[in-house]
Amino acid sequence: MSASLQAARRRYSGVFPVAPTIFDERGVLDLEGQKRAIDFMIDAGSHGICILANFSEQFVLTDDEREQVMDTVLEHVAGRVPVIVTTTHFGTDICAARSRRAQDAGAAMVMVMPPYHGATFRVPEIAIRGFFQAVSDAIDIPVMVQDAPVAGTPLSVELLARMAREIENLAYFKIEVPMAAAKLRALIALGGEAIEGPWDGEEAITLMADLDAGATGAMTGGAYPDGIRQITDAFFAGQRDAAQDAYDRWLPLINYENRQCGLLAAKVLMQEGGVIASERVRHPLLPLHPATRAGLIETARRVDPLVLRWGR
Repeated sequence: MSASLQAARRRYSGVFPVAPTIFDERGVLDLEGQKRAIDFMIDAGSHGICILANFSEQFVLTDDEREQVMDTVLEHVAGRVPVIVTTTHFGTDICAARSRRAQDAGAAMVMVMPPYHGATFRVPEIAIRGFFQAVSDAIDIPVMVQDAPVAGTPLSVELLARMAREIENLAYFKIEVPMAAAKLRALIALGGEAIEGPWDGEEAITLMADLDAGATGAMTGGAYPDGIRQITDAFFAGQRDAAQDAYDRWLPLINYENRQCGLLAAKVLMQEGGVIASERVRHPLLPLHPATRAGLIETARRVDPLVLRWGR
């Protein structure tokens, strides 16, 4: 990336949770509910929002539904916060076209996993590099690489740092693989200024370690950005002990989401708090067991997140 472009471009940091995709009880898109979810997430302190990610159930949406959700959210946000649009697809040209469409609609950034399909369809590093080069060439906004176990594609620190140096718009990295802090630390050391955004993921389960390693952003579940802000705000203000205390308070809920509920946690908490009318997920995903749901609510009430009060 040229020095002038890097200097002119805004650097994004802070808490950018993933918005769930909202359905009604029939499983049809509930776009009014989607708007309410977005409004809650902004009111709860999100510095920005990510849509159409895995925690948004992007894999159960048709292409037309993806467009509807993207256009609805971007129009409704209307610049209040930056919006990251996930444009992942195995096909290079399709991913590039999706990314162009997201940029044209007003996205601040796109997030993309490396090409993968099923358990064994993988491509070598030379193809991964070409894939991200094509996505970058199609747009003028930043590209975030999502380094996630779901892809099953090893992305070495050396490859990520080289792509950051050589591919103009590729500058953000959501690291959510095992030993994330070690990978973040190594990536920052090797990539230097080319690494504009080393970010934490995986519902903030490793947030304190990742912040200590140099993470400047956190992409979490969408239900309690106010809680995550208590951790990150203190840390970035140089108050590490206060950040650790906040992390200790919120960790049981973070853990319950990460280990027991997954993407359903945000919808359940939003429905419980009157943000949305239905916590419906699309089959073959199944609703939470009543006991798990009750455990989530009980755990959440101990820290009193805004989500349980926002719509009441």
